[in-house]
Amino acid sequence: MGLLDGRVAIITGAGRGVGRATAALLAEHGARVVLNDLDAEVCNEAAAKLAAAGAQTLSVPGSVTDPGLPERLIVDAVDAFGGIDILVNNAGYIWNGAAHNHTDEQFQAMFDVHVAAPFRILRAFAEWMRPQAKREIDASGRARCRKVVNVSSVSGTQGAATQVGYSSAKAAVVGLTKTLAKEWGRYNVTVNAVAFGYLATRLTQGFGETPPTIDVDGRALRVGISDEVTAALIARTPLQRLGEPEDGAGGIFMLCIPQSDYVTGEVLTCSGGA
Repeated sequence: MGLLDGRVAIITGAGRGVGRATAALLAEHGARVVLNDLDAEVCNEAAAKLAAAGAQTLSVPGSVTDPGLPERLIVDAVDAFGGIDILVNNAGYIWNGAAHNHTDEQFQAMFDVHVAAPFRILRAFAEWMRPQAKREIDASGRARCRKVVNVSSVSGTQGAATQVGYSSAKAAVVGLTKTLAKEWGRYNVTVNAVAFGYLATRLTQGFGETPPTIDVDGRALRVGISDEVTAALIARTPLQRLGEPEDGAGGIFMLCIPQSDYVTGEVLTCSGGA
């Protein structure tokens, strides 16, 4: 028996990194998983790999900033598996730069992907969840416990130089989380956030002299952390290492299992103590 047997989970940004590790961990514990990612090829590949290992999966690729994606994601999940129990808003990227160099486009892009997209997905989820929960309350006095986990960052809770747009957006995720925890408690939905420190993903990959880039909507964005900065981060982290995607997935998992059914409106920091 898995802790999540019979549960249906949606994970955005599930083609790589923490999202992919989260999908694998939830599936390992019995959840049927709906994977979303901007990159259709990696999304489909991740879903197929889990399916080959025995999981029930559905791939719904697309950009979370696409206005049509939220409704499609919810409808496809319900059509495929009959309901939704867990929703993990993980998709995102970084576009760094000193505040005086931030353009309006850059600042807005961080809010679009990290705040507006989760809000729209959660609003679409509410269109299905609220009437479903009301039916369950009428039938048995309490709705089935459902889980929302939003991914924030220590940049949002503590601030970070060169990340004014990203940090502001991740701080807003905390406000979104705490507000919906208050609104949706009546439906037995827990809403929590995980604030990650530096995890070893393609966004924080180490480099020597030349920073790597990723492509987002045709923009080549610099990512990664220099080897010198990486060493400094490890030195000030009590656990003496950067986290792995599986460490981040573990933080999310804690807020998805039945043992956290009475935890809501909280922000769990997953940073190795940093």
